[in-house]
Amino acid sequence: MSRTAFAGRTVLITGASSGIGAALAREFAAQGAVVVLAARRLERLETLAAEIRSAGGQALACCCDITRAGDPERVIDQAHAAGLSVDIVVANAGFAVAGRFEKLTLADYQCQFDTNVFGVLRTIQAALGDVRARRGSVVIIGSISGHISLPGISAYSMSKFAVRALAHALRSELRRHGVSVTLISPGFVASELRQIDNAGRWHAHAPETVPPWLLVSAARAARTMVRAVRRRQRERVVTGHGRCLVWIYRHAPWLVNAAVRLGRPVRRAVR
Repeated sequence: MSRTAFAGRTVLITGASSGIGAALAREFAAQGAVVVLAARRLERLETLAAEIRSAGGQALACCCDITRAGDPERVIDQAHAAGLSVDIVVANAGFAVAGRFEKLTLADYQCQFDTNVFGVLRTIQAALGDVRARRGSVVIIGSISGHISLPGISAYSMSKFAVRALAHALRSELRRHGVSVTLISPGFVASELRQIDNAGRWHAHAPETVPPWLLVSAARAARTMVRAVRRRQRERVVTGHGRCLVWIYRHAPWLVNAAVRLGRPVRRAVR
């Protein structure tokens, strides 16, 4: 793939301090893009930005909490002050609330939606003026949990079904403006997602709950995702097991339902 595929383009990525977001930042930058990194952990963003610059790329780090009204707009203002206009916005920031329905509170569901749904809306709304003017791209990071809802992750699945619906609606609305909308649905990707509790707090020493043989590295997943964005694809399910599960659920849902009945309830989100 060309190392200049995104030369002259500016890409805003939320949740860029770790995992998929950080890997996307490295990959876009490696392909020539200027990356605007947004997340709550500014120290991590500055470290990533320095890494990208040392490799010859361009990066701007911006502290941003997508659950806070006005924060995404401030990121856009910082980009403009640096002489940048956003061509591609990647709404990536998110986390997973886990637990069976009777154990969760309404506040748990509200917290999940405030980040995974309203945070996505805030991000896209803040960047849309730039993206439309430059006939760019909106990228929404969903999950295969937005295709398949399993026990123990109802809140997470609801949020990912919601942003999948948003992607489908936006695609039709923005087509006439020359804007593409790409929905990325990852399966199990190595990240900090499963180290974050239901309140959105990160626990560095929490063990990985997914077997290593099922995990795909964030760097490998990012290469697939960036390729989909470059091709302005409508949707891309990332990881082989993810594509397999979505296909099975689409064509033989009874197989997935039977496996759920036979197996133990899923406790952590599929992403």
